[in-house]
Amino acid sequence: MRVRTALASTTALLLTTALATAFTPPTAPAPAHTATVRALEAAVRSGVPGAAVTVRDTHGTWSATAGTGDLRTGKSRSPDDRYRIGSLTKTFVATVLLQLEAEGRLSLDDTVDEWLPGLVEGHGNDGRRITLRQLLRHTSGIPDYTADPDFRARYLTEDGFRQHRHDTLAPRQLVAIALRHAPDFAPGTSWRYSNTNYVIAGMVIEKATGRSYATEITRRLIEPLRLTATSVPVGKTEVPRPSSRAYSTFDGSAGEPYDVTDLDPSLAAASGAMISDSADLDRFYAALLGGRLLPARQSRELRTTVAIAKAPDVRYGLGLMDRRLSCGVHVWTHTGDILGSTSVAATTPDGRHTLALNFDGDWAGDTTAVLDAEYCGAADRSARRSN
Repeated sequence: MRVRTALASTTALLLTTALATAFTPPTAPAPAHTATVRALEAAVRSGVPGAAVTVRDTHGTWSATAGTGDLRTGKSRSPDDRYRIGSLTKTFVATVLLQLEAEGRLSLDDTVDEWLPGLVEGHGNDGRRITLRQLLRHTSGIPDYTADPDFRARYLTEDGFRQHRHDTLAPRQLVAIALRHAPDFAPGTSWRYSNTNYVIAGMVIEKATGRSYATEITRRLIEPLRLTATSVPVGKTEVPRPSSRAYSTFDGSAGEPYDVTDLDPSLAAASGAMISDSADLDRFYAALLGGRLLPARQSRELRTTVAIAKAPDVRYGLGLMDRRLSCGVHVWTHTGDILGSTSVAATTPDGRHTLALNFDGDWAGDTTAVLDAEYCGAADRSARRSN
């Protein structure tokens, strides 16, 4: 779920920026990640309260943190922190739908109306013309409910959030909010990110299986991969420990941060409700891109991408982005923004070099700089070794 509108390069908050680096054997040598450490420190200097990253590659697993996980106590971030992963949830949802297709239980060419008759209609929206593939690829044209002015005022402003942080919203309510508006474009003719697409995708999973998307993600992905820090919370407003706090300024400025850790995740539903930690995310993305979760045909579908307007270095697949970094390295990635939490997960195409990053604030910091530091630094080292 996207709730942050800008990354402000503003005067940094005066925070303790003590760097903590943790290792899990077998361990990559710390100098190999020097640029990544500097990028974390730069994020904290820009105003992020705290940052945590875990990298998994052929050398082992390496983690680093910077800044604080609790502005009240000054407690440092931990590499074991659990956090809300926002739209990284979309990759899990897309994977489940692709598994269901592989089992012959649905086709991504099915229309939304075949599975959820009458759900998407009104103001020019028509579920009879929208396929499940278009949902996952954000080419459906269905408006994003989080862009609705009333929704934003109620849940994404400080006054609204104070009153409504514990509201429980049904997926149909979120879809209905989106359908107050005309489509962004005719299905399949353009691309625009819409959280509504994945709320509907979660509803399709439930219709196809008789179980909630949360249950299917748990039984198909979380349990088999032993993702012990990962959960799909339903009716639970707290983040399980160990965890840091999460902070928002609501308007994207460097104003006074507000603790938004506890909230009802139903406001994000299948578009962004999940919780995880960096080690689990590395394990999931490594398994997905390493070919362990999908047959060959569905793996190709996952990676079949469309262009994103005004983003020449990024193409969107099914719950996954193909991104070209500053040095030309390609990674498969997704970002995850929800109130108080900014995350990114990335991996090389073979799943052998993964990174998962979290900032515990939503108004500052540059996740791209961390990706560039890790993957382009690795490319530079390889080039130097071959010369």
